Amino acid sequence: MYIAMFNGWYFFWLILCAGVTAGLYYLLRNKSTFTQKAVLFGLLALGLLLHFLKVYIPPYSVDEARMLRDSWFVNICGANIALFPFLFFSKNDRVKDYMFYIGVLSGLIALFYPQEPIAKADQAAEQLDILRFYYHHWMVMAVPLLMVLLGHHKLSCKRILSAPTGLLLLMLFIMLNQVFQWELGYFTLWNEDDFLAIHFKNTSYIWGPGENDAIGNFFAIFTPKIFKTVPVGEFAGQAKYWPWFWMIVPVYVLVTPLSFLLSLIFDGKSLKRKNKIPVAAQGAQEK
Repeated sequence: MYIAMFNGWYFFWLILCAGVTAGLYYLLRNKSTFTQKAVLFGLLALGLLLHFLKVYIPPYSVDEARMLRDSWFVNICGANIALFPFLFFSKNDRVKDYMFYIGVLSGLIALFYPQEPIAKADQAAEQLDILRFYYHHWMVMAVPLLMVLLGHHKLSCKRILSAPTGLLLLMLFIMLNQVFQWELGYFTLWNEDDFLAIHFKNTSYIWGPGENDAIGNFFAIFTPKIFKTVPVGEFAGQAKYWPWFWMIVPVYVLVTPLSFLLSLIFDGKSLKRKNKIPVAAQGAQEK
């Protein structure tokens, strides 16, 4: 099972993920609310369990440093895997909106651009981890989507900002998580001899874009210059991204319209009704 962009296995996983999502919808749509929620929560709980069980398979089982580092929640999808089983029972509509928007967006991006499977140095030895990758990223997309399709949550265009705001809070959680790992000695965040460089895993772009990083550099286009340079001290004026802060503007600029497009699909009728109300009221006044 060798995965590369647009090869047979690439499309196999995309089609399988879409088919399983559709199949679950048709299987669950006439079931009781309890059964629907039990199945959706079961998928989330299995994802959390698999996150910890991955330490028994390559590449984690043969690389202790990576096992200790990646057993924590060091990226956006990983953090969602940890939080979604608990957020699923929240009564807060903004929390559920966050689950939908960020879960669907992050899951789809990972499925359409599966960096981890493509980058596997020895895909033959790491097939179980490829299966884990696809389950996890399908799950964070499919469960919130089914949650809305089955009527367990109703989206609202008024709560669009819950997506970028929630994502920034999640990134702050990941940042504190990595700092805590650093303090415990799991890895080194900064090299004392090279203050301006990134020497650790940075898949969520919290610490800035990497070298020759097209995605990170695209985010940086929307970042104010103040968040791209060292303000004071020995390295004042040199390029270095402020941790977390540099992503605030890009997240709001990019995630908000994407979330709005998703909301149009599921809350478009509601938005149309709201736009018709002023027109109707104006007509009544004229009469």
